[in-house]
Amino acid sequence: MNVIRFSDLCAQGQVSGKRVFIRADLNVPQDDSGHITEDTRIRASIPCIRMALAAGAAVMVTSHLGRPTEGEFKAADSLAPVAMRMGELMGRDVPLLSNWVGGVEVQPGQLVMLENCRVNKGEKKNNEELARKMAALCDIFVHDAFGTAHRAEASTYGIAEFAKVACAGPLLAAEMDAITLALANPKRPLVAIVAGSKVSTKLTILKSLASKVDQLIVGGGIANTFMLAAGLKIGKSLAEPDLLNEAKAVIDAMKARGAAVPIPTDVVTAKTFAADAVATIKSATEVADDDLILDIGPQTAALLAAQLKLAGTIVWNGPVGVFEFPAFENGTRTIAHAIAESSAFSIAGGGDTLAAIAKYGIEKKISYISTGGGAFLEVLEGKTLPAFEILSRRAAP
Repeated sequence: MNVIRFSDLCAQGQVSGKRVFIRADLNVPQDDSGHITEDTRIRASIPCIRMALAAGAAVMVTSHLGRPTEGEFKAADSLAPVAMRMGELMGRDVPLLSNWVGGVEVQPGQLVMLENCRVNKGEKKNNEELARKMAALCDIFVHDAFGTAHRAEASTYGIAEFAKVACAGPLLAAEMDAITLALANPKRPLVAIVAGSKVSTKLTILKSLASKVDQLIVGGGIANTFMLAAGLKIGKSLAEPDLLNEAKAVIDAMKARGAAVPIPTDVVTAKTFAADAVATIKSATEVADDDLILDIGPQTAALLAAQLKLAGTIVWNGPVGVFEFPAFENGTRTIAHAIAESSAFSIAGGGDTLAAIAKYGIEKKISYISTGGGAFLEVLEGKTLPAFEILSRRAAP
């Protein structure tokens, strides 16, 4: 995808003395007291900021945090804890400015954080007047928030339309490159793992991938629906019987291409959904009417692991069982370690997937971990994200 890269502008000496507006994703989790409980997104935003400062820019950075009401700022909406944590990580003061849309005082070599952008009226609906005011603050707009790339808002899309220069920051550019490598130019076989509670929430993803991948591994409640579609009984497991025709269509689409949706041959069941429930391994043909399927069985997990180790490219979204319960984590753990041990280019995204990666300590063995949940899913659906579209358009001669 042809976009202007901020790293190139810096390398070409086009940033010195310029006002640079960075839209980052600093939407970090906080406890009830407002303390940040996990700072990955802040850490991920710092390379772009350091790049701008090193190039001699006057740097402004903003983000949304939580779900504030536009036009009604409350203390709980403030980026103050974020500015403080960023200052600690960067070893410098990070001043926080409120009411900044009308103008910002910042000099080359300085860094300021602009208060929660979603408090501005018109942000979510991409109000043109607001977008133009934001664009007037800078010489260069840098989109470095993949987590918001699927939204066309004033601070993500509108400003990119009207800024003198609009470009992709290093984090966004890395996401673009990883997605292109995994989906547009994949090394074969291309294997996708799509898991979750409902087929309905990921139906468009499944349909889109069915035309691209060599193998489509389904897990969780999605796998239960596919088992039903294959004529197997699933007891009282979570499933969507009304979507059996859709599941069959995906299976048929894959089969027509000589590809496959592997159906579990064994499963791990319980009588109740609880961490202390007794886990029973059963053949997929022996599920009782009062059984809950909470994981794939060891035979299925081993078979899938062997296939993953032979893959050229792996796209992973979702754990294949209730991995939060130790008795039902074997499937997800086996899959996770198989991906880690594979020589394939692997890209993973989605909150539960990242939690599984952290649990099994394989962060360094995944080729690329996507920072955006909703944006990652929309890419898998085959959609062109608003951020990619506008940055590509602005890069056109």
